[in-house]
Amino acid sequence: MTDLRWKTAITKVEPNKILLRGYRLDELIGRISYGEAIYLALKGELPKGNEGKVIEAILVSVIDHGGSPPSTLAARTIASTGAELSAAVAGGILAISQYHGGAIEECMNVLSEGVHYQRQQSTSPEEAANWVVKKFHDRGARIHGFGHRLHTRDPRTIRLFELAATWGIAGDFVAMARAIERALSERLQRPVPINADGAIAALLCELKFEPILADAFFMMARIPGLVAHIYEEKSRQKPMRRIHPTDIAYDGPEERQWKGERVE
Repeated sequence: MTDLRWKTAITKVEPNKILLRGYRLDELIGRISYGEAIYLALKGELPKGNEGKVIEAILVSVIDHGGSPPSTLAARTIASTGAELSAAVAGGILAISQYHGGAIEECMNVLSEGVHYQRQQSTSPEEAANWVVKKFHDRGARIHGFGHRLHTRDPRTIRLFELAATWGIAGDFVAMARAIERALSERLQRPVPINADGAIAALLCELKFEPILADAFFMMARIPGLVAHIYEEKSRQKPMRRIHPTDIAYDGPEERQWKGERVE
C-alpha cells in the first residue's frame, strides 16, 4: 500500500464484473429505471418506494426551457464557434449557478428551516411559513423558488405536486412550500406561485437529499436539452452568428395531445 491509495464506496470494477453500490450493473440493466439508478448511486441503496419515479419526473420537468436561458445561450454560442459537443455542453453546464438553477438549493434550505421551526415549535405550516416570510422580508431578502418572469401558474409545479401526492411522497416539505406560497402572496398582495425550482426543492427535501446535490439534479435534467440545442445550432445555423437572447421564432410541431398510458 502506498500513500497514494484511496478508497471509494461507489463502484467496484473487476474483469467481467462491475458493481454499483454492491449490485452487479449487468443485473440492474433492464430491471431498474434511470431514476432508481440515480437514487442508488447517490444514496447507496435502492429506493423502497416511488422515489425513482419522482426523480424521473423532476428530470423531465426541467429538461428544457427554450433558447433564452443562460445555459442554452452559452452552449449555442460555443457550438457556433465550431467547438466539439463536449465543450459546448460543458459551457452550458458552467452557466448553471446561483441565479440559474441554483434557486433549488436556496429553496431547499428555506423549506428545511421552515419545517424545522414548525417541528421545534409544534406549530402549523401556516404559522411557520409566516415566520419564514417575515424573517426574509425584514432582511430585504428574496425567497428563491417562488415567482416566475413568465408563468403565473407554473404547469410543472402543478404536475410534480400532483404526482408526488399520487406516489405518496408529498409530506411536510410540500406542505411548507404551499404555505410559503400563500404567505408570500398575502404579504406582497399579488400571486407569487411556486415555480419549478421550488417544487423540485420540496420533492428533493421529501427524498432526504442534501441541498449540496440540488444543482446536480438541474444539470442532469438539462443536459439532453442542451445537446438538442447544440445539435440544432450546428445543423441549422451558420457558424459564428450573432445570437439574440430573446428574438427567437419557434417553428416546431404545433401542440400535440399525449395519447400514451396514464402514470399510475
